[in-house]
Amino acid sequence: MTLEELVGCNITDKKMENVSQALEDLLVAAQRQDCLTVGVYESAKLMNVDPDSVVLCVLAADEEDEDDIALQIHFTLIQAFCCDIDINILRVSGMRRLAQVLGEPDTADSNGNEPKDLHCILVTSPHADDLKCQALKEVGSYCEESRCKNQWIPSLALQER
Repeated sequence: MTLEELVGCNITDKKMENVSQALEDLLVAAQRQDCLTVGVYESAKLMNVDPDSVVLCVLAADEEDEDDIALQIHFTLIQAFCCDIDINILRVSGMRRLAQVLGEPDTADSNGNEPKDLHCILVTSPHADDLKCQALKEVGSYCEESRCKNQWIPSLALQER
């Protein structure tokens, strides 16, 4: 491995860690402000009714979800809609970590209640200036940089802690 490759990898790894942390911070802040819409169907409904309130779309799936054709069709439709109206999209793996960040159980509870569908999460802002936090700027900047590199749907792996 050359020095350029080694330094490039370290910079990329650090950037990914920063963006991962920023995403986690953003999701927690948005959840506290009641600015999260969780679930594929709930997200589709909101984007149909009030797409201007959406500032970020997070599509989450792990390897075992890759064979779920229905989920992949939903992702394709949501991505197309987001691209059409210029909403930043981020593909995320690490469903267990995502559940931890949002304080959601990752399995059914003792009452038989299923966990929330975390495959699609929208960060919304009823007033565009309300969520102009550093974390949103960092995630948005990462999405924009990815588009400049012709990677239209950037991806990120959330790491267990």
